[in-house]
Amino acid sequence: MRLSPVVLLSLLLVSGLAGATVEKADDYHWSGVERIVAIGDLHGDYAQYMAVMQSAGLIDKNAKWSGGRTHLVQTGDIADRGADSRKIIDHLVKLARQARIKGGYVHMLIGNHEAMNVVGDLRYVTKDEFKAFTTRNSRQLQDMQWSRQVEWMRTNILAFEELNLDFYRKEWEQWVPLGWVEHRQGWGLNGQYGKWLKNNPVAIQINDTIFLHGGISAKYCKFSLQSLTEQVIAAMESYKLGVLTIVEDPLGPIWYRGLAMEKEADVFSHTLDNILNRYGAERVVVGHTPTGGIIWPRFDQRVIVNDPGIAVYYGSHKGVLELTEDAAVAIYGDQRIPLPAHNNGREDYLRAVIETDLNNTQLRARLARMVTPLAENPDDPATLNAGDQVENIEAVVAQVIVGTCQ
Repeated sequence: MRLSPVVLLSLLLVSGLAGATVEKADDYHWSGVERIVAIGDLHGDYAQYMAVMQSAGLIDKNAKWSGGRTHLVQTGDIADRGADSRKIIDHLVKLARQARIKGGYVHMLIGNHEAMNVVGDLRYVTKDEFKAFTTRNSRQLQDMQWSRQVEWMRTNILAFEELNLDFYRKEWEQWVPLGWVEHRQGWGLNGQYGKWLKNNPVAIQINDTIFLHGGISAKYCKFSLQSLTEQVIAAMESYKLGVLTIVEDPLGPIWYRGLAMEKEADVFSHTLDNILNRYGAERVVVGHTPTGGIIWPRFDQRVIVNDPGIAVYYGSHKGVLELTEDAAVAIYGDQRIPLPAHNNGREDYLRAVIETDLNNTQLRARLARMVTPLAENPDDPATLNAGDQVENIEAVVAQVIVGTCQ
């Protein structure tokens, strides 16, 4: 049957709209993806999550997937510091199903705060977060947990009979509020969110870009992306307090900050080249290290630090990264600013971002360090939110093994 020119043109148009074929080599490697949007740390801020998703065109006014064939990469740290971690995760899980129907994909990566919740490090879980897990049985569950606590004290404290249990319980409830038990059940490895986390990777590669939460250090760069994930999952499953594993290692993939904060010197740059060559990639995108409101390219865009501080805890900065075949673009609300391909373009880029947020004192301070001749490193820890200083005691760890991963 001969097709008319009109029909042929229609078929060509449909074919063009379909775009390149997306190929999945395995759970960690994808190619042929036309558009990628990477969103960094969300830290329980559902309102800000909604705002940046809408700015990237990924959801409609009803919070349903509108991103078509886009691949969304959320690079971890949905949890902690805010009240709505659970709400964000539940929405992303639902969104992932919608995206698959439209030819898109939602990748959710493991961050250090998700791992902390699984192993019971709850330093950054807020009272409102626990409250989000409460049910009509919360008081009963809390009473049962208190009974276990009393039995433990009876066995382990010699002066137990002298304790004022009423006073002690009031203190105890500050650490074990209503919802605590349900939170621990949900984040246990066999709970709803523990199972969800075990199905997420630590790192993935889409086209020529690797995405992960913290970074790849010389200590771990010989491992495949699959192996990094398997090691983190295994460490969570066999976790013992006080035993350093990949889950807490400052050089590990969910904690490492070197790619975001090391000086861009030739020695470190050479190691970065070896790491990229090892994985057959051109660049790494990381979250984890807040930048004070900017999607920040480093090492001539071989590294992009994609944690502008979206959550209210870090300043409510609206910034996400878009990668296409043509360009890397930062989206700030309704503004789209291309990232410079080389370091010598960063000053102009920074000035353009400041124009979108004139009240951002952190970016002005970054610019001042950049233009001061004596400034050694615009990415020093002074750029970080004061609330993160405890986490960042071991933030800038030198690459102790240089020239590896060849």
